[in-house]
Amino acid sequence: MSGSLVPDTDPAQVTLPTAEIIPFPIRARPAHQDEQPEDRLAKALASLNKALAEQKAAVAAWRESLGALQASTSGLGASLQRYQSNLGTLAGDVDTLRHQAVSLEQWADGVLAQ
Repeated sequence: MSGSLVPDTDPAQVTLPTAEIIPFPIRARPAHQDEQPEDRLAKALASLNKALAEQKAAVAAWRESLGALQASTSGLGASLQRYQSNLGTLAGDVDTLRHQAVSLEQWADGVLAQ
């Protein structure tokens, strides 16, 4: 045995992990193989037009929903402004009542002191 940390015996054979190769799936030919390219193109365009019409309808519905949301938030904003105005009026009324209560308290204290 020498001074190295590696044993003097024959090295063990290194085994690497193996992988299974999965072949890329091949598309099955459609049953309409006798179709002309123009017919396939026409079908694809019709399908695309249908998808575009559906998308147009979905965007229109989305815009309508946004309009309804905007109307709701505008109504909510107006309601909050009215609420804030009412709170301001109420605060003024409470302040007036507090001043009257302080005046009455001072009057009562003056009457009791006599």
